[in-house]
Amino acid sequence: MLITLYSTEGCHLCEQAYSLLVEAGVQEHVQVIDIAFDDVLFSRYGVTIPVVSTQPVTSTSSEACSVTACSVTADTVSDESTHSISELGWPFDSADLAAWLKNNGFN
Repeated sequence: MLITLYSTEGCHLCEQAYSLLVEAGVQEHVQVIDIAFDDVLFSRYGVTIPVVSTQPVTSTSSEACSVTACSVTADTVSDESTHSISELGWPFDSADLAAWLKNNGFN
């Protein structure tokens, strides 16, 4: 399962959230999506990032994303009506993240 971190460049809270994901040992499951490149994502997450999600995201690119660079357009985000979405919005700490990860099948 893929964990999506909705983020944008220069977001210090997003960097903190990514650090918590690294501390939790799930960084190999994390795809960082920069919301700045997509109007729909920016409208949805613009004032709430960082947000972590288990929503399946299908990217047309095989290129790995980093904390500062990744763009995925709205048409690559799976249809919300057909998939269960679990999101954790900021603020969260390591305990909140650990509980969320456990509830979503990450040990």
